[in-house]
Amino acid sequence: MKKLILAAMLGLAALAGCTDADIASANLSKAADYFNINRRIVFYNGITGDYMLTIEGKCSLGNADTSKQLTVTCKTGASAYKKHFLGLSDNVTYFVEQLEDANISAYHYKVVFKPLSIIPDIDIK
Repeated sequence: MKKLILAAMLGLAALAGCTDADIASANLSKAADYFNINRRIVFYNGITGDYMLTIEGKCSLGNADTSKQLTVTCKTGASAYKKHFLGLSDNVTYFVEQLEDANISAYHYKVVFKPLSIIPDIDIK
């Protein structure tokens, strides 16, 4: 429990120096990671100017991708998902467009804990 309180306090301290734009941006990214934001991801060739691929839907970009790879995970049903692995090169890049407004507040934030990722600190006597 002490670890949980410390983590929450550190999170609040980190947000104290953020601007409204920083908080709104973080909230939009978090909403997209929970598949609440419709996006269009377009891959194009920078030399020819041609579009190569478009992915649309409630999609989240990979958070731990390398500089030469991008993963896109999309929610396609109530509990259905598709994951795409895309290679990037010197002339292939991408653009992500948010397709609709999102009701995101710069004055509100939330911390979402996944129950499976929280390991309780248990004292056994």
